[in-house]
Amino acid sequence: MFPLKDAVMGASTFFASALPHDVCGSNGLPLTPNSIKILGRFQILKTITHPRLCQYVDISRGKHERLVVTAEHCEKSLEDLLRERKPLSFSRILRIAYEVLQGLQYMNKHGMVHRALSPHNILLDREGHIKLAKFGLYHMTAHGVDVDFPIGYPSYLAPEVIAQGFVKPSDHTQCEKLLPSGPKSDVWSLGIILFELCVGRKGGNFLCLFKQYHFLIVPLFFLLFYFVGCVDDIVTVLAEEHGCLDIIKELPENAIALVKKFLTFQPSKRPTPDQLLCDNMFNEVASIYPSFHKPASLFSSSLRCANLTLPEDITQLCKDEDCDYLAERSIEEVYYLWCLAGGDLEKELVNKEIIRSKPPICTLPNFLFEDGESFGQGRDRSSLLDDTTVILSLCQLRNRLKDVGGEAFYPLLEDEQSNLPHSNSNNELSAAANLPLIIRERDTEYQLHRIVLFDRLLKAYPYKKNQVWKEARVDIPPLMRGLTWAALLGVEGAIQTKYDAIDKDTPIPTDRQIEVDIPRCHQYDELLSSPEGHAKFRRVLKAWVVSHPDLVYWQGLDSLCAPFLYLNFNNEALAYACMSAFIPKYLYNFFLKDNSHVIQEYLTVFSQMIAFHDPELSNHLNEIGFIPDLYAIPWFLTMFTHVFPLHKIFHLWDTLLLGNSSFPFCIGVAILQQLRDRLLANGFNECILLFSDLPEIDIERCVRESVNLFCWTPKSATYRQHAQPPKQASDGSGSRGSMSCFTADYQDAPKSDLSRDSIQLNDLKAEVSPRISAEDLIDLCELTGPSHFKTPTKKTKSSKPKLLVVDIRNSEDFNRGHISGSINIPFGSAFTAEGELVQCPATATLQSFKGRVVVIVGHVVKNTACFAAHLVQIKYPRVCILDGGINKIKPTGLLTVPSPQI
Repeated sequence: MFPLKDAVMGASTFFASALPHDVCGSNGLPLTPNSIKILGRFQILKTITHPRLCQYVDISRGKHERLVVTAEHCEKSLEDLLRERKPLSFSRILRIAYEVLQGLQYMNKHGMVHRALSPHNILLDREGHIKLAKFGLYHMTAHGVDVDFPIGYPSYLAPEVIAQGFVKPSDHTQCEKLLPSGPKSDVWSLGIILFELCVGRKGGNFLCLFKQYHFLIVPLFFLLFYFVGCVDDIVTVLAEEHGCLDIIKELPENAIALVKKFLTFQPSKRPTPDQLLCDNMFNEVASIYPSFHKPASLFSSSLRCANLTLPEDITQLCKDEDCDYLAERSIEEVYYLWCLAGGDLEKELVNKEIIRSKPPICTLPNFLFEDGESFGQGRDRSSLLDDTTVILSLCQLRNRLKDVGGEAFYPLLEDEQSNLPHSNSNNELSAAANLPLIIRERDTEYQLHRIVLFDRLLKAYPYKKNQVWKEARVDIPPLMRGLTWAALLGVEGAIQTKYDAIDKDTPIPTDRQIEVDIPRCHQYDELLSSPEGHAKFRRVLKAWVVSHPDLVYWQGLDSLCAPFLYLNFNNEALAYACMSAFIPKYLYNFFLKDNSHVIQEYLTVFSQMIAFHDPELSNHLNEIGFIPDLYAIPWFLTMFTHVFPLHKIFHLWDTLLLGNSSFPFCIGVAILQQLRDRLLANGFNECILLFSDLPEIDIERCVRESVNLFCWTPKSATYRQHAQPPKQASDGSGSRGSMSCFTADYQDAPKSDLSRDSIQLNDLKAEVSPRISAEDLIDLCELTGPSHFKTPTKKTKSSKPKLLVVDIRNSEDFNRGHISGSINIPFGSAFTAEGELVQCPATATLQSFKGRVVVIVGHVVKNTACFAAHLVQIKYPRVCILDGGINKIKPTGLLTVPSPQI
């Protein structure tokens, strides 16, 4: 979007047509409210950016089908010029006509028609240039079908539009639509406006005719002209109606010729905006206006700096001290900050008496049938269109940001002197970064700094990829979440070209299942429940299915798509690209036709993670037979999008996307720990009921605890042989060495003799505790000093060790060579008949390490797994076994021999 500059923001409101409550659609579901349909169609208007069009910003839905539209606005319009009752010069009229045609042409390229063109909807900015307002009303209301008022102003409607009349569908399930107006209808409207500018007065007589004869005389008048064929001198007829024949005679011939071209009576002979812009009459004017190039998007094949030019005088780039920095931000950002600063659209409209409250008793009918049909109510005029635009004051926002310096709007990205450990935000905001996320997201000043910083970083993507990751670890501003997620997922290249090349139209067998799933996917959300949202859902899902022939559509894929589609509603290609990057990383091979081996391995590792972090809960769930197969498949198959609403998913995925593919295990354990008390107190049936309707989960606590669990988990403990294979290193991918402990997957590390080996699924299921690799053990024991593979929780050498190695071999083998710092508890004599540990100095040491990582080492894997299972049974947390046993360590030369006792 363009910067706000000298424009203001305006809000207008109208009502959508109400639908009957007792009517269902052809699919048996209740009809979608018209306000939801309008809200969905509106979204594309936010992407239409042109110097001659007022930028649409937002639409909000209120009670009783009320809609409030926010858009760019200018306080002066052509109507103000007409009030002066002075004819404009022909050169000025020519420029106005050309600028309006530019706006209409750009609309037409996007398949839209204004239909409501009038002098007060043609605005003038500070420099006197044209901006067309309310150009999307006809589009968003489905050519007027979804509202109870006609689109357009009678004095400016084209003859073919008036002749068609205004008819509402009688059956809401049928599409009894009139033929939509085309670009030529706007040309007629502009012709009437140009005629008024030429004569210097509005068509008041025309309006009187409409009011007096209820819209009958003028349509008949036009139809008479059409059939008689007297269409060559329409300008003279209009002049007679306006009483301005004398003025017309004094106009230059080229002015009359110009108006006549616009007011060609027969639509078939009337030129389009495209044709008029090429007319010789505009040759002189056209040279003044450079051609408009829409700025390249972040993910496109075109060069983003292709049209970047610097002024000859470089000092023009320097801002004055009293410069309005806020006006340099995009109108979307200004509106977002306005809302955070306490802006309330409905309150603004109430203050201007656009919204008037009516006592409920005055709305009661005089007569009511048992079936609900009522009579005797006065006509509610609120359902008619109030064309007033209320200007939104920015005083409150400016007051909130009065202490923000100009440097906050232009943060340095290359600052070697910065001492901040986590963020480039200034020191005054470092305290705010420690506040709860929900508070940070509502703090106007904090969000301004974060939005500006992320905007600059994303414009430098992928060059600043590492810094995007760094800042995302602090938090992600909601306004920038869609693009930031794409950057975190490594989306690059010409995504639109790739998406367009996919066949999304040819029917495939999956179509039926997609059609069934979409109306059940996050339909509480207004955007995703709209027909436009359903159509986008269908295209994105189908594109993914078609472009991945080795995979299939499983129920749940629609839920997985929902967050990406919501954040990138107007960019299906980006939603598809994000989804295509997300699935291989976190759900590799989950969507195979036969995915049982992948799912079973995943759930087995999850069971081991439960035992590793919460052995008491693991023991209880195993005793009652409440295994992850019964509740966790929807969690992981949809990455929790099936069980949490979108607002929780956003905060959860903000952290998930920073972690590697094993992070979801920690999220699952964190959810169980929030439900821990209820799970421990209940049996199988109660647990089934509990998970059939998952209780409220504190998502901030879940994120916090899952990060803590992840930091306590050795990387190799979550190894899966069916995870995504190691990715090939690419020169342009960029390195994230400082964050690799959190983001890199274990399988991406170079393989060595000390790495974990793959085992059969049955063997994996037989083990309660996870395995860790020899290289993880060496690293955690600091046997080789600082390592490339340090975990995020690595502490200094002076701190208490967080790992204990328990060697379960017999004492003779232990004395021949063991890991430094390990204790010896022989497997054969470790436990009593009751399953308790035999008391001895070694078990006392083990007891003192309870709560830290305990690694069981031995010769025989079966014995080490059994020993670990015994420890889990007596509620020892963070127990794991060394993959390959002591034999994996012997070749390293790290085993030590105790000094002989003399």
